[in-house]
Amino acid sequence: MTIAGSDSGGGAGIQADLKTFSALGVFGMSTLTAVTAQNTVGVTAVHEIPTDVIAAQIDAVIDDIGVDAVKTGMLASPAIVHTVADAIRRHGIAQVVVDPVMVAKSGDRLLRAEAVGAVCDALIPLAAVVTPNIPEAEDLTGLTIATDDDVLRAAQAILDMGARSVVIKGGHRPGPPTDVFCDGTQTLRFTAERIATANTHGTGCTFASAVASGLAHGQPLPDAIGCAKEYVTAAIRAAYPLGAGHGPLHHFHAWWTPQSAG
Repeated sequence: MTIAGSDSGGGAGIQADLKTFSALGVFGMSTLTAVTAQNTVGVTAVHEIPTDVIAAQIDAVIDDIGVDAVKTGMLASPAIVHTVADAIRRHGIAQVVVDPVMVAKSGDRLLRAEAVGAVCDALIPLAAVVTPNIPEAEDLTGLTIATDDDVLRAAQAILDMGARSVVIKGGHRPGPPTDVFCDGTQTLRFTAERIATANTHGTGCTFASAVASGLAHGQPLPDAIGCAKEYVTAAIRAAYPLGAGHGPLHHFHAWWTPQSAG
């Protein structure tokens, strides 16, 4: 199940999560936390869902269908963060992938500044894995991340918040994008080629949903992360331009046959 906001442009948020779940062979369910008016250029409006409706969505899904893994995305406000954290504790969900969504690809903020503390205090301690990019890791920890040692210090700081593990994504650093996984006992690095493209909208949502899919399939966490890295890289490579800004990934690239010209 994804617990996140919607993207009316279809490239990120709930829409990207459900596409990823389907592409990777798991049944996707959703709890909507916010409705955004969004496209490849920016976010023009946000409507937050009332917290009682958010809790009711989670309860309805779990009480009837159940979940093997949960991925959280855009949570917007402290009240929403605490509502989601309370539901995760209430239902005893262990396989929780926390994507600390803070800013859209366009630069529009999706998590209020005052909600960062709630994420650190209430949600991260429930996470099987937290999946921040570099700017998000800096916001969570208050550290500046420029070197490999900085990445490890930030990872340890997130583990100290109570997360069972963390993978800090390396797309914002120069060179081949290398994601660093730490769980307190081991450090693993996952590297892929850097693809020259503007079509990267929804990469964070897609990666976290792919990790959750792997966990739902019963994969060990490092394997789920490795497979998610491969899936996202292939989806970026296969992406095609839509809109005037950052286009989406091609979530179903493995099932679509390119149409020949003419």
